[in-house]
Order: sequence, then structure tokens, then C-alpha cells
Amino acid sequence: MKVRDSGMPGKDMWENFFNPDEVLITLGLNSKINNAAEFGCGYGTFTIPAAKIIKGEIFALDIEPDMIEITQKRAKKQELNNVKTILRDFVTDGSGLKDENVDFVMLFNILHADNPDKLLREAYRILKLNGTLGIIHWNYDPKTPRGPAMEIRPKPEQCIEWAEDTGFYNPKKYNVGPYHYGIVLIKGRGEL
Repeated sequence: MKVRDSGMPGKDMWENFFNPDEVLITLGLNSKINNAAEFGCGYGTFTIPAAKIIKGEIFALDIEPDMIEITQKRAKKQELNNVKTILRDFVTDGSGLKDENVDFVMLFNILHADNPDKLLREAYRILKLNGTLGIIHWNYDPKTPRGPAMEIRPKPEQCIEWAEDTGFYNPKKYNVGPYHYGIVLIKGRGEL
């Protein structure tokens, strides 16, 4: 299932919205993190810097073959052997990763999907206990230069509510660029 139109700009415009290294550090990604996963890796904007920060592997999932190819090429050019790209319809079929296999999951500009709760449950499943969920999304503001339609664009409070309903706790909100907010939550002991 293709995710509803994200309003994703071209690579150059997109990457000018962020300093990915700073964003990842702000959201708590660090060298103590072993494995991480990104649902919807896109151009590899966050995958590549994350691969340089963590000590383990980063599983970069996308439904679009072009995005997987771009991310693979970027990883190869920078000689990063810990980027594991996965072409997969993770919205419909899940990530295919093992239970409690990663320390950090990135859901960046993806929770406008038809079933955000399904993505959050999958993130919860693959995260280790006390693992971190990082969310980034477009501000709920029609003046942003791109992004999904306002009627499907989640507000930060919605993302937090959805995540807490899934079993995540301790939300912290950040500004991560001129047009985006970031949220970090922790996986608790609750059962789905």
C-alpha cells in the first residue's frame, strides 16, 4: 500500500530543511545505540548520518525502489556497511524485522499514512524495552512550502496520543527545522 501523498519535495529542497546530524542528536540518537530502523528512508537524508552515529546496523525501509537505490548508492559512496536497505510495503506487511531487535525507530514524515496506529504498533514490536521512538512531521501549518494535505497532516498532540495509546510514554517535543516538529517517546512495558 502506497502511503498517502506526503508532499515530499525534491532531494535538494528537502535536505535544506534540516541539519540531519543535529536533528538526530536532538532526538537522542547516539553512539550507545546498537541497531536502528527507519520506516520510509526516502533519500537517505537521516539514514546516512544515523549510520555514522550508531554502533550497529540501520534498517532503512521504503516501498519505493528509487528511494532504496538512492540510499544504497549514498551508503556505498560513503563506505557505510551498516546500512541495510529493505524494499518492502511496511505499512501493509510490517517491517519483517525481529521482535525487540532495535534500540531506536525513526518514523519521519510518515504518520499521515492511512493507519498510523499500525506503524506505531510495528515500531513498538521491533523496539527493545526502553527503546526510543523518534517522530518527525511537518508542522500543522498551511504555510509550509510542501507536505501532506492539511486534512491528513497530524498535529503533534495527535502523534503523542497515538503513541501513548500504543504503549509509549514520556513524550518530549522539539523544533527540528523551520517546518517540522520532532517528538521522542520511550517504549514501556505495556502489551498491545
